[in-house]
Amino acid sequence: MLALIMTQPSPAFNPNPRLKDKVAIVTGAGCVGPGWGNGRATTVRFVQEGARVFAVDRDAQRLEETVAKAPGIATHVCDVTDSTAVGAMVRACLERYGRIDILVNNVGGSAAGGPVEMSEEVWDAQVDTNLKSVFLGCKHVLPVMERQRSGAIVNIASTSGLRWGGSAQVAYAATKAGVIQLSRVVAVQYAPKGIRVNTVVPGQLHTPMVEARLAHQRMGGDVQALLKSRLERIPVGFAGDGRDTANAVLFLASDEARFITGAEIVVDGGMTVRCD
Repeated sequence: MLALIMTQPSPAFNPNPRLKDKVAIVTGAGCVGPGWGNGRATTVRFVQEGARVFAVDRDAQRLEETVAKAPGIATHVCDVTDSTAVGAMVRACLERYGRIDILVNNVGGSAAGGPVEMSEEVWDAQVDTNLKSVFLGCKHVLPVMERQRSGAIVNIASTSGLRWGGSAQVAYAATKAGVIQLSRVVAVQYAPKGIRVNTVVPGQLHTPMVEARLAHQRMGGDVQALLKSRLERIPVGFAGDGRDTANAVLFLASDEARFITGAEIVVDGGMTVRCD
């Protein structure tokens, strides 16, 4: 299903846009609620820097606020765990823009539980959402970038893929660790072909997911209690949001990072380097 929404370009003037005329696919570009999720913030930031963005989500309604904040984007509804749908998404972007310079694989979500408590169905769904979606995005976009002899892929992982995140979520942790290693392997394989692959690793940010899902999973719906517990673990003393992730993605997607591939940028306010 394809739904294109075109409006006038953003009135903000940027004399030196870092992504001028580049075409970017951003998956998970909507949000489960108002505010700055990673995909929405990345879409807005890319538009500010001159990119032509193909914003993708499985729910068209989740894209409405993104469109309002990032005039000029094209939107596409797609289940990125379905290879046929991802292939159609890539073709639709090529039909619209003729090339793909940047891919941001941003879809993901957590589920509580360790190996005993978690059902096999939840495990399989987590693997599909968090890891297979990245695999499929790369699978269908890499041949396009290879023909172009250029491209930048930025995959979104999580600090849960690096260390204990404060609660048992074994599938989320395992799949996000998998995203990091997948990125490294693909980075080495495709470096001679002019394609860079890097990972942004967000920590415990205050995104719309906190109110919509995480507080109910961990604190019985008490959003403030969850925010307080997370803030206590962040050395800088404040909670970041999707805009912090977006700035890291922007750097890795831009030509400023031309000599960077197979790397990770951790965006967590220092949380993962604490010893306690």
